[in-house]
Amino acid sequence: MHDAPPAADSLAAEKEPLSAGLKQRHLTMLGLGGVIGAGLFVGSGAGIAVAGPGIIVSYLIAGALAMLVMRMLGEMSAAMPASGAFSVHAERALGRWAGFTVGWLYWFLLVVVLAVEATGAAQIANGWVPGVPQWAWVLIFMVVFTAANLTAVKNFGEFEFWFAALKVGAIVLFLALSLLAVFGVLPDTEAVGFTNLTGQGGFLPNGVSGVVSGVLAVVFAFGGLEVLTIAAAESDDPARAVGRAVRSAVWRILFFYVGSMIVIVTLLPWSSMEPGKSPYVAVLDHIGIPAAGQIMNIVVFVALLSALNANLYGSSRMVFSLAERDEAPKALLKVSGSGVPRRAVLASVAFGFASVILNLQWPDSIFRYLLNAVGAVLLFVWGLIAVSQLRLRRRIEREMPERLALRMWCFPYLTWVALAGMAGVLVLMLTDEGARPQLMWSAAATGAVLLVAGVRELRLRRAG
Repeated sequence: MHDAPPAADSLAAEKEPLSAGLKQRHLTMLGLGGVIGAGLFVGSGAGIAVAGPGIIVSYLIAGALAMLVMRMLGEMSAAMPASGAFSVHAERALGRWAGFTVGWLYWFLLVVVLAVEATGAAQIANGWVPGVPQWAWVLIFMVVFTAANLTAVKNFGEFEFWFAALKVGAIVLFLALSLLAVFGVLPDTEAVGFTNLTGQGGFLPNGVSGVVSGVLAVVFAFGGLEVLTIAAAESDDPARAVGRAVRSAVWRILFFYVGSMIVIVTLLPWSSMEPGKSPYVAVLDHIGIPAAGQIMNIVVFVALLSALNANLYGSSRMVFSLAERDEAPKALLKVSGSGVPRRAVLASVAFGFASVILNLQWPDSIFRYLLNAVGAVLLFVWGLIAVSQLRLRRRIEREMPERLALRMWCFPYLTWVALAGMAGVLVLMLTDEGARPQLMWSAAATGAVLLVAGVRELRLRRAG
């Protein structure tokens, strides 16, 4: 066991009892690969279908918002590294209710998405080996990654390093082949010019509203970057490690995302894209890559397992941090000899194992309701991150300016721009018939957590 954490009004960095087993290469690759997932490889098709070539602008807007959030997170995490990252920051900036709310909301988001990713990977594996039922594949994945996360944090780091390396390598190879095809260098290809960018209704075939709809379709694909700041607390030099990882990640991620969209809509008519179908497969088929569909199935499969692994890690550290601050059961504070919060890992993976039963009973419907419940939670979490950074930046400058190794650009103006952008996305969700149920369910989940936080706050004040 370990000493109690410092008071919420103290900005002093707390000493973590967890293992410092993550190296700089782990964090750098986690930052690069953490958001490269099925949302990009498959989900981007829906964005192209509504925005046309204007999806490039949609990704620029959504990516810029994610970069601003990441920069804010990097600033606070470099100054005050902690396993709970932005939950700890929210508590220090706004009070116990904020730390409790953002911590439990993020934990809820991760464990639901964890189960969905296990299901998605199981569907692909079932297609390869139909003799093994889908629920059995979910069970296999959950057992393997639970075992890896229970042993030592370096196992998580190694899994993520190689998963991310494969995803990054796949995108780099995709960009290289696509560029060669754009310029007609590949066999049996001709330079395409700008026909697909300016034809089919022009660069903005559905106008500004198409770009806006595209933002709504792609912004949530950037979720996952936050785990990097959680992981930094388990490195040898958290402040330096998170600063370097954030700097290297944000620009390269934007390059991967926007670069992919540029070559896709340049090579193929946007009107040929179908929601639910991977535009990457369409491009690889177009340039004559054999078995393009199976190649992308493998990449998506790895991306899903990578996200499962990262979300299991992130959720366990978040609930561990909540327990440190008396906002989750103290039993979760038990740390193994190798510095792993095993009870926190098991508590976080419990829903994943429950999903084995859910898959058996309702393989096609249950996760639609679960995903609706967390659909907009990421934006609520990002909003609290931005408000926390507004409050903490001045305090850090006043109390320990030497720790501002990484600074938010143009503070406070870009922080306010980011908040306005998040509010804009929420308004879009409210006016969009498809996204409105997600917003409503997520708002209900957030309201329930806020209610519990308020009741706890009243009880603590009466007791104190």
